[in-house]
Amino acid sequence: MKQVAVLICGAGPVGLVAGLRLARAGIETLVIDKVSCVNDDFRASTFHPPTLEMLDELGLTQDLIAQGLVSPTWQIRQHESHAKALFDLSVLQGDTRYPFRLQCEQRVLTRLADAKAQTTANLQVRYGVELTGLTQEPNDVTATVNTPTGTETISARYLIAADGARSICRKLTGMTFTGETYPETTILVTTPYRFEDQLPGLSNVNYVWCEQGTFSLLRLPDIWRCSLYSDPNESIERALEPQAIERKLQRIVPRQEPYEIVEIRPYRIHRRLIDDYRAGRVLFAGDAAHLTSPSGGMGMNGGIHDAVNLSDKMIAVINQGAADELFNLYTRQRRPVAQDEILAQSHTNRMRMQRRDPAWRATEMARLQALIANPVSHREHLLKSSMISGLARAAATP
Repeated sequence: MKQVAVLICGAGPVGLVAGLRLARAGIETLVIDKVSCVNDDFRASTFHPPTLEMLDELGLTQDLIAQGLVSPTWQIRQHESHAKALFDLSVLQGDTRYPFRLQCEQRVLTRLADAKAQTTANLQVRYGVELTGLTQEPNDVTATVNTPTGTETISARYLIAADGARSICRKLTGMTFTGETYPETTILVTTPYRFEDQLPGLSNVNYVWCEQGTFSLLRLPDIWRCSLYSDPNESIERALEPQAIERKLQRIVPRQEPYEIVEIRPYRIHRRLIDDYRAGRVLFAGDAAHLTSPSGGMGMNGGIHDAVNLSDKMIAVINQGAADELFNLYTRQRRPVAQDEILAQSHTNRMRMQRRDPAWRATEMARLQALIANPVSHREHLLKSSMISGLARAAATP
């Protein structure tokens, strides 16, 4: 039986960040993932200011910036008129070292974090290792895993469940994951077409109302990510057909040539929250604990914030002799933020963009423009949407 201080299930950004922080504190840590190699999935693409600060402590931020796009503004936009509410993160210069969003693929962080893990003492990352069973005793947790060479058992003082939306850790511990699945399917389409050359005043992050509904345009160094939706009375199967994708892109910028498509991927959106971030010696973080709409880019960022908060407490318990009741504080600090800040804000963002009434949109646009015109309300909104105020709230929770 292999023995470690901390076992982490999931080698995505959340698990790797937690592992790197624990290992740097001298805590023997093993990260496992059932995938056969470093996860190369597209997924999230926005890093918020406090996340960049956290990653900077691990020496990852400058490499991320080098491979991403610094984005000082984001906007809500009316497509036909080009009217917009432009949010400028430079007003947060006194609140953060990174007063911007960074547009960079999640997989870039995963690769960078994995590469650093390979040369970090006290840390091992094993791929192709699938968790299949868990038992807990007063002083440890034992995991049964399947590996390419057979079944193994691993004993650890604590297990961090960072294994995503379909968390096996959550199932094995019987934790409740309450919430809902949104009715519509989002269609992610990526293209190298330069929308910025045709749409005036475009930011790198744009949430757009149009006559037919809504779409978003998120820029990365070499491509644009377009989030599209089925038309009324159009099935998702029809919406995914090449001619339907082409029709939707032609509405954004009409052109003679067809669009070059790099990737098409449909996905469903959920809003769910675990009842408790702790199940004995198993602690939950990231998508294993909360699922949210990607509108606002808070999912991955919130998971990394979980990892930092939890690893701080685990260092205090293992290295400094703090009582493990400290993990109850982790739930008290992070769960309300997930519920009231991350899930609630993302839901509000999604509902705003789904509204189709032209009069409501005009009123909302005027409200947002007035909010931005007021320096106090503009800063307050950005502190919240950039997840800075949520972290402050968590830190103040006793």
